[in-house]
Amino acid sequence: MQTKLTLRVDQRLVRKAKAYARRSGKSVSAVVSDLFVLLDEPVAEGAEALSPAVRSLLGALARGRLDEDGYRRYLEAKHG
Repeated sequence: MQTKLTLRVDQRLVRKAKAYARRSGKSVSAVVSDLFVLLDEPVAEGAEALSPAVRSLLGALARGRLDEDGYRRYLEAKHG
């Protein structure tokens, strides 16, 4: 269920938020919602200095089946 939220923000910041949302192909509401989701996610040890985009990739391949030999075979097949 979605609920309306009213925020009071400096006009310059609103312009920046709208421009960012437009470049991202999202609404300002979606951008703010994404931010709140990121704020609620636990941060891995040592990841504090990483950008939110890089932090979002942490663990993305944790359950993947790719290993060094598989990658080597892939490269050999591609460039063989």
